[in-house]
Amino acid sequence: MLRILIVEDEPLFAQTLKHLVELNPLYEVIAVAEDSASALAAVEGRAPDLALIDLQLANGTTGFPVAVKLHELGVLCLFTTGKAPSFPMPDLALGCLVKPFSQDDLVRALTMAEDKLRGRENLQLKPNRPQNLRVYAEEQARMREETTELLPTPDRSTARRRLRDRAGRVLRKLSFG
Repeated sequence: MLRILIVEDEPLFAQTLKHLVELNPLYEVIAVAEDSASALAAVEGRAPDLALIDLQLANGTTGFPVAVKLHELGVLCLFTTGKAPSFPMPDLALGCLVKPFSQDDLVRALTMAEDKLRGRENLQLKPNRPQNLRVYAEEQARMREETTELLPTPDRSTARRRLRDRAGRVLRKLSFG
């Protein structure tokens, strides 16, 4: 059974999310918290496998401190928020499911998270991923690849070629002149 903590400050959305999660009999919501303090208190004595964390919480708090603490405790986090961070944070969360999302989007995101937890992320065919689900590890890997492709190498750098050509011309003038 996958034990899930929901950290959401909008009561109606939190109850809807709890209901949608518990439609799967293999998922159990162990607690619903509305701010950082209640989220951290809910973790004590309970051991969630996954936390669904809104980034803008009640009482002027954010979900980032909750994610940091849960990460330290070995709990996998998935952000559920209306405004996703502009940069990936694979050291804090698996990814971000951007609101509004459908029941199917949630099911696919939870399936992906469960596959990661159970160590079977590469063994199964991946479900069609929701378009509003950002997976941070994949984004970070893609960014590394793009950055590597953009970095000039000595053979491809136009500045290096110009400098090498100019040095060659100067050497030829000195040799022949």
